[in-house]
Amino acid sequence: IRQGIRVVFEDGSRIVFRLSGTGTEGATLRVYMERYEPDSAKHALDPQVALADLITIARDLAEIEARTGRTEPTVIT
Repeated sequence: IRQGIRVVFEDGSRIVFRLSGTGTEGATLRVYMERYEPDSAKHALDPQVALADLITIARDLAEIEARTGRTEPTVIT
């Protein structure tokens, strides 16, 4: 079963793109970003700051703004 597209980086960080819904029109694009951070002093960083480079890569790689017209996510969890 295909669950989306994973982009894995040399440091183990990854971006996962998934569509949820029954078709491509009206579907929700879900983008997950993960990075292991061994420095516990950085664990309290805002995720938007800690993952800023991955967020930029995801936006550029998937051309999210050009394809959806959205410049910001509707939900951040």
